[in-house]
Amino acid sequence: MPRRVIDKIRDAIRTGNYDITYHAVEEMAEDELGIFDIESALLNGRITRRQKDDLRGIKYVIEGVGRNNSAPIGVVGRFKEMGIFLIITVYTIT
Repeated sequence: MPRRVIDKIRDAIRTGNYDITYHAVEEMAEDELGIFDIESALLNGRITRRQKDDLRGIKYVIEGVGRNNSAPIGVVGRFKEMGIFLIITVYTIT
């Protein structure tokens, strides 16, 4: 049975097998989010959409909550080579 995508994403976060774009870092700063907020949202959230329009691979939109059950957070990411999960952008859900 194939592993669920959300489980693969969570494994990548737990093992530090992820990368983050400069754009995502800028968005984190703008929304006053820290990396632990993003990790929390990915570890406890759920995939709400799959965007298949990118030739580099399917992008996943994950929605969850930040550390200490702070504001709801959206994270968009995709898998790169070697199973590295790339965090493309992040945002608070209003």
